[in-house]
Amino acid sequence: GNITKIISTKGIKAVYDGLEGDDKEIFKQAYSASYLPSKEILQEIYDEVSSGNEIRTVIMHGKRIEQFPVGKIDGTATWQVGEKVRESRDEDKIPLNPFTAGVYVATMMAQIDVLLEAGHPYSEVVNESVIEAVDSLCPYMHYKGIAFMVDNCSFTAKTGSRKWAPRFDYILDQLAYTAVDNGKPVNEDLISAFEDHKVHAAVEECCKLRPSVDISVGSSSSTKEIVIQ
Repeated sequence: GNITKIISTKGIKAVYDGLEGDDKEIFKQAYSASYLPSKEILQEIYDEVSSGNEIRTVIMHGKRIEQFPVGKIDGTATWQVGEKVRESRDEDKIPLNPFTAGVYVATMMAQIDVLLEAGHPYSEVVNESVIEAVDSLCPYMHYKGIAFMVDNCSFTAKTGSRKWAPRFDYILDQLAYTAVDNGKPVNEDLISAFEDHKVHAAVEECCKLRPSVDISVGSSSSTKEIVIQ
């Protein structure tokens, strides 16, 4: 949708800068409420990976795979609606939802900060946190849905997405969205940190190097695509 297209071509802050009035305030509310809960899970994921725990769980999952086969993950109402939307949408008329944008950008910025705080260089941070999302994974999901995207990634991605997605779902529902519903004031320090973040310049430089065409998701692939029933 528009969020990833804007980030891909103009940078993260361009999403925020393109909003006005009430829409910008809604973005701030969503961002302020979502940043820390998202960062909590992302820091845990980073710690699990850096400690070796995550790869151990993948190996153990592999040993259980015949007894507990990987199941399809897009059967809930959200993804079923998405399938119908993909069939009938007009790509040029997809609106930008400021609340969705706030949550999405907050989570992206939280991952950026987790990686920067761990000493990763900006080139790696931008690639892992931004480019892979907006120029690869999200377009693929936009094309055929979450299950098709995840299940054509690595076994680590298949298991990791199933492990961590419920954690994001729960913590955002319980901490972020309730904070907005209860009228919690916007954390202006978080917004200022976002506005002045050094990563924006790095992302914008990468946008200049972006090919003029989007990733092709509809053409034949050299990789065998699978569909889990």
